[in-house]
Amino acid sequence: MLNTLTIWNFALLEQVQIDFDKGLNILTGETGAGKSILIDALGAILGNRLSTELIREGADWLRVEAIFSLDGQQNIIDYLQENAIDASEGELIITRQITNNGRGTILINGCHTTAAVLKKLGTMLVDIHGQNENLGLLQTNNQFRLVDGSDDRISIAMKEYRESFEALRGLQEQLAAKKQNSVDNAQKLDMLKWQIQEIEAAQLQIGEDEELERDINKLSNAERISNQIGSACEYLYGGGNSGLGVIAGLEEVLENLRAMSRFDESLDKVSDIINEAYIQIKESAYEVRDYGDELEFNPQLLDKLQSRMDTIDKLRKKYGSDIGEILEFARKSQQQIFDIENYDEDIASLEKSIEELSDKTHRLAERLTSLRQQAGERLAAAIEEHLHALGMPNARLEIAVTDSGELSSQGGDDLAILFSANPGQTTKPIQKVASGGELSRIVLAIKTVTAFRDDSPASMVFDEIDTGIGGKTAQMVAERIAMIAAGKQVLCITHLPQIACMADVHLYIRKQVSQGQTYTSVSALSQGERVNEIARMASGVDISAASLDNAREMLVNADVKKKNYTVMA
Repeated sequence: MLNTLTIWNFALLEQVQIDFDKGLNILTGETGAGKSILIDALGAILGNRLSTELIREGADWLRVEAIFSLDGQQNIIDYLQENAIDASEGELIITRQITNNGRGTILINGCHTTAAVLKKLGTMLVDIHGQNENLGLLQTNNQFRLVDGSDDRISIAMKEYRESFEALRGLQEQLAAKKQNSVDNAQKLDMLKWQIQEIEAAQLQIGEDEELERDINKLSNAERISNQIGSACEYLYGGGNSGLGVIAGLEEVLENLRAMSRFDESLDKVSDIINEAYIQIKESAYEVRDYGDELEFNPQLLDKLQSRMDTIDKLRKKYGSDIGEILEFARKSQQQIFDIENYDEDIASLEKSIEELSDKTHRLAERLTSLRQQAGERLAAAIEEHLHALGMPNARLEIAVTDSGELSSQGGDDLAILFSANPGQTTKPIQKVASGGELSRIVLAIKTVTAFRDDSPASMVFDEIDTGIGGKTAQMVAERIAMIAAGKQVLCITHLPQIACMADVHLYIRKQVSQGQTYTSVSALSQGERVNEIARMASGVDISAASLDNAREMLVNADVKKKNYTVMA
């Protein structure tokens, strides 16, 4: 619910703070006082476009701020949390500002946000009923929303239908893709078989490429390795230019230490350490010598290994960076061959699944159609009853739900709201036959019927609802607005006393000129001031005692009616 609207430097409004309350908040004033400016300012809070042209003459910026209470509006709280906006205080503060250079800012509970987020939020906060908004009823998706929202059973049926419809569409896309690929399958099958044959012919083993690289490296450098082994053996065993070898030298050292130990045992531990080193070096020397004895340069073996490596390299360039990836490529290719060779079977299976799911989806669509037709009849009858009371006694309204011949995300229906205002004329789509005034009353009748849905915004605005009406029709319009206000907060700009007398809060908009500048102010009227304002609205500038008495009587009668509406709500 909208609690407060504060406006700075917006057109004629220099600074205005308006406090609203639950029920019916009426705004009245003389023509040109600035009533529509307030609606424009509220529209800015709800995400409408904000132009620098609206900045008050002589000011550098304009700002609009609104405070809403969020009691019982979990959908709004959830949306704010989705957008990382704190709503823990149960209050919503929206601030919008624009400067002369075109820079605009939007703050929601102190968080900067985008116009898109604000616009979506605005649809949850306030439902505006004006000439432009009435045109929305002509859109097919809004007509579906009207009917579907009138019966909870439709929402349940729609959820089940859409799950089936989406599954059906997924299978149909799979089938279309398979059929599209069928042209290339024969050529692809030959290629896959050739690739697998090439990989299988190589008889690859995991890790084989790494072992080959080591063996090729060894054989390619056999002469250098042999020279290095020979040099090592000379140092280990002696001979050649090296003289005494390491092993022979250690043997002499050990012999000397053993001889010395007969006279002094202090170096026995050192002797043991050297002896262990001698044994390990001697064993290592055997391995070095044996390696050298076994080393043989074999050009034929090297050629064979290199040829094998060339084969693996070619496969690595085509199918993967190592043997593991090559074999995985072959496995996936085998699966593709299996899929292609079982193509006809897959097609048949898919077509059978599609047929079964299509039957189920059509049954769900027929159920949805039946529920919509029932809801449409009830809704049309209720709306038509209000149209008769709104000065259109011969109006007929039908909600036609017919088979569209094909399924969509909305079901299998075409939907049209048909209307006739005069006897003897057949009902036709409202977008073809309803005038602006008629459309306004149709929308009011619809909102009267649907105002208490749980998902509708807590606040509603009626702008120019009284255009072109008077007398009994004006009274009927006033009563329906009061009905809605029994369960919702309603803001209404009006020139009609019949509507104004239904107010729970009556705000008066006054325009005045001071020092060459025009100012607009807004003030809440007391009970006595309300009597004067309603008398002025009913009889004009000259207010007589009779007009005052009439105004008081209108207020008394309005209070009685409102109490009845409160009980009904």
